[in-house]
Amino acid sequence: MNINEIAEKIEQAENAGISGDYEHSEKTKSSVSIEDRANVLIQALPYIQKWAGKTVVVKYGGNAMLNEELKQAVMSDIVLLQLVGINVVLVHGGGPEINAMLDKIGKESRFIGGMRYTDEETMDIVQMVLAGKVNKSLVQHLMHHSGRAIGLCGLDGRMLMAEKLMKKDDLGFVGEIVEVNTQVIQDAIDKGYTPVVSTIAGGYGGEVYNINADTAAAQIAAKLRASKLILMTDISGLLADKDDENTLIPVVNVSEVPLLKKQGIISGGMIPKIDCCVEAVRQGVGRAHIIDGRIPHSILIEMFTDQGIGTMFY
Repeated sequence: MNINEIAEKIEQAENAGISGDYEHSEKTKSSVSIEDRANVLIQALPYIQKWAGKTVVVKYGGNAMLNEELKQAVMSDIVLLQLVGINVVLVHGGGPEINAMLDKIGKESRFIGGMRYTDEETMDIVQMVLAGKVNKSLVQHLMHHSGRAIGLCGLDGRMLMAEKLMKKDDLGFVGEIVEVNTQVIQDAIDKGYTPVVSTIAGGYGGEVYNINADTAAAQIAAKLRASKLILMTDISGLLADKDDENTLIPVVNVSEVPLLKKQGIISGGMIPKIDCCVEAVRQGVGRAHIIDGRIPHSILIEMFTDQGIGTMFY
């Protein structure tokens, strides 16, 4: 793909409304010089050529799901990736929406060790909210930006099969993935759609399980042999000092992770996220990234710029 084709694709995205309304688009154009716009395209070109035809799995969550401006930025990023020939699989959770629905029916949200206790009634709400409201809302957002999207969940085509997660404390219908079947995802990609996947799974006895979205994204990425796994979070990435965002560690070899855990640099809630990245890389995913979803267009910054963003695991 040459520079003229890239410019044409971005113009298509702008015309489709990705940059916002007309007035906003005109303000943006007037504030950026022609030279700057050309430099952005030139820097992006080799990355677009590199990733065209490849598959990228994005786990979407955190503040980027709640803040409307950030949500629109994520949707536009994904449609732009689709326009330039990159296959995106969007995997999502929806904890705040689940909490809100439980509040509406007067049921208290209960967490054990940071994980949601999911009894049968709660599982019904999780399935309704994730596979219904949240999933179809994201599909509608992508379609609004002139993307092509289709909503799926782990039950479709036996995509995600799970068994009960066995912990010291019973978590109810929280599952551990034991089988991933990505044919339905690949079929959607082959037809030109962006699959939007909600993370519930089926059990071998007809059960339905709640699945951690980071874990599901990592295992889907591994099964697809994706070139990249991107986990969107509300932090800058892995920090040498968790209280100082200026101590970002931009690149980590997965072999360094045990030492970083021993040193206490990887601790608390970062452990499961980084374990997902490590497992994905070890199973064949080219690169795994933890990026700051609070920054607008963080996906494009990671994909199409020299400096990237967040922490990359290889």
